[in-house]
Amino acid sequence: MTMRPLVHPSIEDVTVEGILHALSDPVRVAIYADIVGQECSQNCSTFLTVSDRAIPKSTLSQHFRVLREAGLIRSERLGVDMYNTSRCQEVEQRFPGLIPAIANAHAIQIADQVKSINGLARHLPTALGDRTPITGPDQ
Repeated sequence: MTMRPLVHPSIEDVTVEGILHALSDPVRVAIYADIVGQECSQNCSTFLTVSDRAIPKSTLSQHFRVLREAGLIRSERLGVDMYNTSRCQEVEQRFPGLIPAIANAHAIQIADQVKSINGLARHLPTALGDRTPITGPDQ
């Protein structure tokens, strides 16, 4: 049984629309942000849990295919493992500032989500009628 060859578009064929579509899914943007943040290739199995959610291998494969076909990552098979690296430098040369702008916007969104969750946690006991503030075990 032979494996299908991996499709990696030339940088000239990469489009802004393709990049934005690939990063429109929260799981894919989380995967891509993690790959960009690493200095070495990331094994696909690293991402079986993304944002505290279990991701089935078949779904994960589809996410990597979309990122690869958009020109955002380069994938390489080594035995049964697949390793992924970012094509940030190539994309940066084609579309200067696009990836840093998207990464910055994603970081702002994550920070806002964390603040929102923390705010809800602080107000939950009051909303439930318990006037006792939330404190840790040492307080």
